[in-house]
Amino acid sequence: MKWIFLIAVLFTSGLTKAQELYGAWGTKTPEGENVTMIINEGYLVVTLYDLPGKRFGYTEGGKFSLNGNTVNYHCEFNSDDASQVGTQTRWSYSLSGNRLTLTGDRGTFQFDRIDKASDHAMAGTWHITERARDGVGALEKIHQTGTRKTLKILSGTRFQWVAIDPGVKGFYGTGGGTYKAENGKYVENIEFFSRDNSRVGASLEFNWKLNNGKWDHSGKSSKGDPIHEVWEKIPR
Repeated sequence: MKWIFLIAVLFTSGLTKAQELYGAWGTKTPEGENVTMIINEGYLVVTLYDLPGKRFGYTEGGKFSLNGNTVNYHCEFNSDDASQVGTQTRWSYSLSGNRLTLTGDRGTFQFDRIDKASDHAMAGTWHITERARDGVGALEKIHQTGTRKTLKILSGTRFQWVAIDPGVKGFYGTGGGTYKAENGKYVENIEFFSRDNSRVGASLEFNWKLNNGKWDHSGKSSKGDPIHEVWEKIPR
């Protein structure tokens, strides 16, 4: 069964209905693989992976708008099929308690709620805006000139980062899992990593603080290199 088009149904821009969907959702394929979705204001990402086998399957995501119970989804990245980037897909959805049902030309699928975006102030779609050279010293503004970007999409308990370039239909990597951010520490527990599955199961701890809506993030990367970055939420 192809899951590539599942993402389309999960975006909303109408505020009240959108908030009902914000957060993380999950299901499993008949083969027992995990399918997780994170839905935020204006953005969504869905990922398939096998946690026990440490195997990354695929991911895709993009922007959306809502017309009643019909979702119009604009794909910005797709690790499995780059031809989908830039396409528009329409789905319908229904929500009953903690069960989300999606219906489209690929079939009907059901997902169970994992968390709500309101569970944590970090929930949202973030992009990097400042970085210290080699991870030390003064922060420098990142000047975005093209369409390439790195995003972090967080729900109340789950995170995923993606490196993409919608302008050339490029996908350059992703990783994700669960996180906690409290008492000045931000901890990521990695459940999938497209570039190196040996990282699955690892936990990374960073210094964390929010300053006027800006996420100050410092520590060491998964490779052990020092990092110091500032991230800001992407507006709707």
